[in-house]
Amino acid sequence: MCYPLGLVMNVVPYGPFRHFFSFFFGCFLLQFVVGVQWIHQLITSLVVYFMFMTLPRSVNRWAVPAFVMLYCVLGHLHRQYINYLGWDLDFTGSQMVITQKLHMMAFNLYDSQSDSRASKKCKNYSLQSLPNILEFLGYTFCFTSVLSGPSFEFTTYKAACEGTHIYGKDGKPLGAIPSNLWPTVRPLLVSLLNLVIFVVVGGAFPLLDTTDPQKNVPVVLTEQFLANPWPYRYMYQWMGLIAVRQKYYFAWMNAEGAHNIWYAGFDGFDEQGKAKGWETASNMDMIAFETAPNIQTLSKEWNKKTSLWLTKYVYIRTNGSLIAVYGTSAFWHGFYPGYYMFFLSVPLLTFCERVARKKISPYFPKEKWTFPYGIASILTTSFFVEYMVIPFVMLGFDRSWAAYKSHYFMGHIIPTIFFFVVSMLPTPKPKDGETKKTK
Repeated sequence: MCYPLGLVMNVVPYGPFRHFFSFFFGCFLLQFVVGVQWIHQLITSLVVYFMFMTLPRSVNRWAVPAFVMLYCVLGHLHRQYINYLGWDLDFTGSQMVITQKLHMMAFNLYDSQSDSRASKKCKNYSLQSLPNILEFLGYTFCFTSVLSGPSFEFTTYKAACEGTHIYGKDGKPLGAIPSNLWPTVRPLLVSLLNLVIFVVVGGAFPLLDTTDPQKNVPVVLTEQFLANPWPYRYMYQWMGLIAVRQKYYFAWMNAEGAHNIWYAGFDGFDEQGKAKGWETASNMDMIAFETAPNIQTLSKEWNKKTSLWLTKYVYIRTNGSLIAVYGTSAFWHGFYPGYYMFFLSVPLLTFCERVARKKISPYFPKEKWTFPYGIASILTTSFFVEYMVIPFVMLGFDRSWAAYKSHYFMGHIIPTIFFFVVSMLPTPKPKDGETKKTK
């Protein structure tokens, strides 16, 4: 539905009409998908706007993130209470998107008055004045991002609604305006492929009981399934998780194309008048994610705009506190034990990568697709991540624990042994060229 609306948006005059269109049809889509529950997004937005009007920006930079995160947390807890282990659509998904937007805007307003190191890094997105209510609601309810994101800065949204990333003050184009045909069609075609993979592969390798995933024992935990040899069970889970990811790819690729159709995903022009590209609405690089050689690359390519949000508005605002980043990310996702089992397990792989980079990597080429080290890194990362991430599907503690147990906790045991063994290896001396670079 966002694609035809995006086509209409292309002919809507720049300015207030676009902001109203964005807000009105954002509400329409929410009503269509989650019903009257969209009132939560409206309440959150209006309360925050009142806070912006009445409280100092230095207070709002913490008060607004605290409020929107609390609202999001209460939504997650309510959902878990009334629909534990359920997968029904409700307002919490769109609430997660609006949480990011309002969190970012609080710091955007503060950054215009601050000379801190963190504020200077985000100065390009700072706001000198509070947007009017129509601009504000158009941003928070933007019809192409309100359901599944991606969340981007207000300045980016406003530029798309006013055309300032394409046209100068004199009304002339800042450069040769590129066609939006392929940037729109490509994500659409890819999303359709994602849908086919989700239906076909997901149907062949279901992880949960399709008749009643909420109450029945997951397929991968049934006695009949556990009677199969371990290699078969692990490859089955691997394929099943690939299928699960397709629904996220489908949503994000659809959103990317829907933004690009009205040039909201266009990055604008550089100083020489050359088009920068179409990365604004890109939230996922599937190939880079599926072939990631390490956790760092993998985490950057998954839900890229959320990663940027955590980096710019949590990590650098707390002097590089990983506890703040992981805590914010965990609360933002919800409170199912499976989420925390995953978040607490993944650092183990990060520790292994760090020690391997120090003790083993210097002996091999650094290129990604080199054999054997580069290929081994890709396969190893994928192999262990597919083990670590299964609680994200199981959700509950008992199911998640049983899933780890069905694989003999090998995803925890092997990395632990690897870490201690490799840590005892001698650190190779840097080559002459590397030594000169460090001096």
